[in-house]
Amino acid sequence: EVQLVEFGGGLVQPGGSLRLSCAASGFTFGSHDMSWVRQAPGKGPEWVSSIASHGGTTYYSDSVKGRFTIARDNTKNTLYLQMNSLKHEDTAVYYCARGTNSKDYWGRGTQVTVSS
Repeated sequence: EVQLVEFGGGLVQPGGSLRLSCAASGFTFGSHDMSWVRQAPGKGPEWVSSIASHGGTTYYSDSVKGRFTIARDNTKNTLYLQMNSLKHEDTAVYYCARGTNSKDYWGRGTQVTVSS
């Protein structure tokens, strides 16, 4: 059974940092591209970032480029999202998902709240 479990969300002040993790199981993690998607209150899902299966290629939305870094450790079956210089508008539930253009499995999400 494919499982994706996100960790690391929480409350942080504007300008602060958080690192999200996503533990993957039930499939060959290193064979799949992975993504982070977020959903803010009252809004639809917004793609944040993606990373190729080998980790050598990354993609970011304009809204997070230069502030967020996606990474993966295929030996630990774990996906990461380092979030720096957080803004109020980064408040959302963050989901990891398998795939890029087509995302076939999703985690349950972790809440990130940016507030003073």
